[in-house]
Amino acid sequence: MNILSLRSLEVRDRQRTLLQLPSLDLHASRCTALVGESGSGKSLTVQALLGLLPIGLVATGYLVVDGNAIALGSPAHRALAGHGLAWVPQDPLASLHPLKRVGAQLAETLRAARGLAKAPAIDEARALLDRVQVPDSIAALRRFPHEFFGGQRQRIAIALALATRPRVLVADEPTAALDARIARDVLRLLDRLREDEGLAVLLVSHDLPLVAAHAEQVLVLRRGEVVEQGATADVLSRPAHAYTRELVASGIVHALDAPHAAGDDADIVLEARDLRLRYPGAPRDALDGVDLVLRRGEALAIVGESGSGKSSLGRVLLRLVRHARGEVRLHQDGRVVDLLRLPPRELRHLRRVLGIVFQDPYASLDPRMRVLDLVTEPLRIHGERDAAVLREKAGALMRQVGLDAAMLDRHPHAFSGGQRQRIAIARALAGDPVLLLCDEAVSALDAHHRRAILQLLTDLKRERGLSLLFITHDLAGAALLAERIAVMEHGRIVETGATREVLASPKHAHTRALLGLDEPLAVDQAP
Repeated sequence: MNILSLRSLEVRDRQRTLLQLPSLDLHASRCTALVGESGSGKSLTVQALLGLLPIGLVATGYLVVDGNAIALGSPAHRALAGHGLAWVPQDPLASLHPLKRVGAQLAETLRAARGLAKAPAIDEARALLDRVQVPDSIAALRRFPHEFFGGQRQRIAIALALATRPRVLVADEPTAALDARIARDVLRLLDRLREDEGLAVLLVSHDLPLVAAHAEQVLVLRRGEVVEQGATADVLSRPAHAYTRELVASGIVHALDAPHAAGDDADIVLEARDLRLRYPGAPRDALDGVDLVLRRGEALAIVGESGSGKSSLGRVLLRLVRHARGEVRLHQDGRVVDLLRLPPRELRHLRRVLGIVFQDPYASLDPRMRVLDLVTEPLRIHGERDAAVLREKAGALMRQVGLDAAMLDRHPHAFSGGQRQRIAIARALAGDPVLLLCDEAVSALDAHHRRAILQLLTDLKRERGLSLLFITHDLAGAALLAERIAVMEHGRIVETGATREVLASPKHAHTRALLGLDEPLAVDQAP
């Protein structure tokens, strides 16, 4: 049964048409996927459907719901949002209120959308968490979003969406930041919900294997136009359009230029000794005796499932969290300093040589700042004031990450997710760092752009002698970029060594489990 149809969608700014989508049909108990590379128009389609387009963009077209035509932007369209239409965002940590307990957020939605009193709202909130399989739902109601790992937060976001009893669920890259096993679990949950409750699901994704496994229909977008659509099995197995064939081919990862191995005689840049961290109120250590060494010109991949301690390790290494114990020894300009014990003024001075690219550019880029100001902010913090120098440096950095310097005067909302992450990388490079920490920096990118960013990082490492800490759940990406790999489980490094050796002959049970659950690593050997 057709629940909702979108007809004659067109999104424009003041100068040009950004998106044209003649038709999109969403059926009960079925999943329709929207695929394409970054900038293809996937997010614009979702924003137009939900009535959430940025200021300056205008959508025309109409919806057909229960036989009634509803103009986009009309009061009837606005009334659908949060009722007939619900949204599961890409990054629930950015969309959940950080200062409100999960139970309060669910209850607030239930009271506003369904008119429930306080006590029934709390009961229904607990029932929703049970439906989406959040462990110990009673305790979960009392916790804050940051106390959950990625897969659990995404389940909470799904529970919030279900609170309004929607007929259509829009899942916008819901697994982009999740490891392979948890991504499959989340999509299986969506499969069960649509089958049990008759939900129509619009799945926005750049992960073609997941689309093939979970969507019955697929639309392929390129530069704001639909180039191919039909049954998923037919489109992905026998693509008719050259662009679709390119997307399918890009899912097979070929080797990048062989990275230059740092070697055991290369200078040490960073070493960690017996790192331990327990967050206040947590039942166990986030880090439990971690040791590692990073050499100049080397890439070290830190891999593991969500909740394994990867991001906590990265933040401790750059002293972005408190309560850590152990030593983080930075070798710089002939000195060795312990970052965990460095006075604030000296630490501030050293931050210029420590770059970081966060997982989510939507949260890490200030939406009120121009790209020029975002990219040059590290330089201004450390004393550069000449406007001409700043613009010249920003333009060079934009070109280095594959963007046009003419984009410097735009704001982040004017860019796709992939472009925003390139801007974040440019900003991280502004201070000419000796060490760059990438925390899931390519997880939100499609295969084509992911490969381009991995190649960029490989080139930077070779040309600058840059040391990389590459935190990821993407084993194929780790195999392409990093000479060494460290596998984490429950706050410990359980296996480490040369990347290809570890992935080819894993010794630890958890490493073998990661390899078994991940997509096959189609990595060609470098010639």
